[in-house]
Amino acid sequence: MPRAEYQKRNRLGGELNREDKKSNQELAKVRVVGEHINRKLKIFKILSDRYRNRRKRFALRFNLIAGLYNYELRLPKTQSA
Repeated sequence: MPRAEYQKRNRLGGELNREDKKSNQELAKVRVVGEHINRKLKIFKILSDRYRNRRKRFALRFNLIAGLYNYELRLPKTQSA
């Protein structure tokens, strides 16, 4: 299992060097994808509210919502009139 990377932070009153800034940008690009997925799942209220149905069905419903989101990602973008 790969080790989790953390953003580099500057010292008080200091500056980060270019290498640290570049690694922070790369990490942010990866992190933002996960944050967008969390946002979509919260819109469906499966992550933002308490799940009040049978616990056995949580995984099924979660996977269905994730499947809908993945399907939406693969649809070609059309312009609305």
